[in-house]
Amino acid sequence: MSAVKAAPLDPPALAVRFGNAGLSTGFRIEKYGEIEACPLIALTKRTPGPRPRIYLSAGIHGDEPAAPLALMEMLDAGVFDARANWFICPLLNPAGLARGLRENAAGLDLNRDYKDLQAPEIQAHVRWLQRQPNFDVTLSVHEDWESTGYYLYELNPEQRASLAEPMLEAVAKVCAIDHSPLIDGRESKAGILRPVSDPLLRERWPESVYLRAHHTTLTYTVESPSAFPLKQRIAAHRAALETAIALMTASAGQV
Repeated sequence: MSAVKAAPLDPPALAVRFGNAGLSTGFRIEKYGEIEACPLIALTKRTPGPRPRIYLSAGIHGDEPAAPLALMEMLDAGVFDARANWFICPLLNPAGLARGLRENAAGLDLNRDYKDLQAPEIQAHVRWLQRQPNFDVTLSVHEDWESTGYYLYELNPEQRASLAEPMLEAVAKVCAIDHSPLIDGRESKAGILRPVSDPLLRERWPESVYLRAHHTTLTYTVESPSAFPLKQRIAAHRAALETAIALMTASAGQV
């Protein structure tokens, strides 16, 4: 839905913050494109030895500011440490973030463009993704203006150990969970949406479906409720993401 306008962010300034914080903690900062004088950036960090490959993204909808801000807080807090190999795209839609609107400057919903690849932002992002190894898990961070609480989507076609329930258990300590039986027109159970039909058959692909098709066998899209206070939404995202990270790194034998 595109009628709601959020408080805009300053994407160029936020890109500088991500870059500076990333460099100070051992990340490589890669500019893979530019939109309206704001670089499209990816932060990567690899540690020798066996480590899970964890991908995170945010900012694909410009009216969802808690998503990139949560990743910024996690970077500042040292969450992205030696437990994993990290691949982070924190500002996928600079033009939307600058306007506080869901779409990009051309009015396209970028999170429906991963099949048609019309937008330059998504074309550049896909080119970057194609240069990366496959990921053990992907975490796409979002917000929802219509939800009454936190929820998530899980794509897990190989029936791997699910992270969904522990993620929401952690979130419930700081934010209500959306227990609606239908969320976004899809069946939900205790805040978890798992598709019944094959998502690859959809006409318009969100990022998660593209990732599922080409880069991972386990992907989560997490959604905070936009009507809640910003600090609470950031805390909820951190609870979900840091729980997923802890579980992935523990299962890989990391401490």
